[in-house]
Amino acid sequence: MNILLIGSGGREHALAWKIVQSKHCSHLFIAPGNAGTSLHGTNVDIGVNDFEKLKAFALDHQIDMLVVGPEDPLVNGIHDFFAEDAELKHISVIGPKKKGALLEGSKDFSKDFMIRYNIPTAAYQTFDKNSIQVGIEFLKTLNPPYVLKADGLAAGKGVIISESFDEASEELRLMLSEDKFGAASAKVVIEEFLSGVEMSVFVITDGKDYKLFPVAKDYKRIGEGDTGLNTGGMGSISHVPFMDDELMQKVEDKVIKPTIDGLINDGIEYKGFIFFGLINVEGEPYVIEYNARMGDPETESVVPRIKSDIMELFMGVAEGNLANRNIEIDPRQTAAIMLVSGGYPEAYEKNKTITGIEEVSNSLVFHAGTKQDANADEVLTNGGRVIAITSYGDTMQEALEKSYTNAKIIDFEGKYYRTDLGKDLEKFIK
Repeated sequence: MNILLIGSGGREHALAWKIVQSKHCSHLFIAPGNAGTSLHGTNVDIGVNDFEKLKAFALDHQIDMLVVGPEDPLVNGIHDFFAEDAELKHISVIGPKKKGALLEGSKDFSKDFMIRYNIPTAAYQTFDKNSIQVGIEFLKTLNPPYVLKADGLAAGKGVIISESFDEASEELRLMLSEDKFGAASAKVVIEEFLSGVEMSVFVITDGKDYKLFPVAKDYKRIGEGDTGLNTGGMGSISHVPFMDDELMQKVEDKVIKPTIDGLINDGIEYKGFIFFGLINVEGEPYVIEYNARMGDPETESVVPRIKSDIMELFMGVAEGNLANRNIEIDPRQTAAIMLVSGGYPEAYEKNKTITGIEEVSNSLVFHAGTKQDANADEVLTNGGRVIAITSYGDTMQEALEKSYTNAKIIDFEGKYYRTDLGKDLEKFIK
């Protein structure tokens, strides 16, 4: 099969690395890709939302399957575009249609969905620029900290958590009347704060059945001890030590199955990944958010633990027979450490030369914000999150130690990474 994978981050590099191991993959194309994805297939200089160019390329190169990495094209309806085009509809798409992608594309939609199907989540209300004062009154009914979420897509940065009522009120005003997150914050969801440990659960579904991927824990904040600004993700760990069989059974019974059944009941055809951002509150799982795709940086620790052929799963999704497909999970631990540009998640510089990649041993290097220098045999930084270093270990500590050893070897001007990943999980290790 000829496969077109769209996206350019660490998630896409990890998926590319896995897809080309499949006996079903004849050729892999990545649009637009990065310096790392070019090691596994052919990068194509087409943006993820340029549907017409993607169509022309898919037809010219006899693409059999489209695998969608990021959320933007899903929310913008790339699956619908392919399914409704007479020349493209034979191409399988891994990723939900626009209606299903609303699980991620609208916080208000997803919260309403959860409430309707009795899926455990925090109490909430939604406000717009005409109801700012009502929103402030709602804040008064909550105990701090206060959680404000932009309704639409904000690149993982549209969540404000504030200990101060005055600060939360001002943030609400900035989001709704000053367009702090652009169109994404035309509506804002305010919800009660849940205290617990977060985890990321992933399934792939053909719309009827699903297969569980390994569970992960990611780290969103830029600073040590989960302080500072939110980022797209500073690293991830899989497996999660507190995720035992009892808790996983609760997740399946109270969250995953009701979500799949709810989509069916609402007449929403869903073929692709569902990411459940969960929080473990005293042994009970609550949904913080849905994503309509694999997480990043979780993919960099989750996909390396899938031992079986990932294309078998994708084909099961496309053909509607996922129940008959097998998934085999590597029992080892993985840890992915993200190296980021100085200044991220605020202003940062690009085009810094990256050194040391070839010297890495005992780890996988997944490129995120990188590009190949056309005039020199060099890899340059091209984003805030630059490279994820993933390692296996019999224990979490062993996997982290390997990744941190190699984090010191790879270098570029302004390099930064958190050194405390996994510390919050040590208390759960028996």
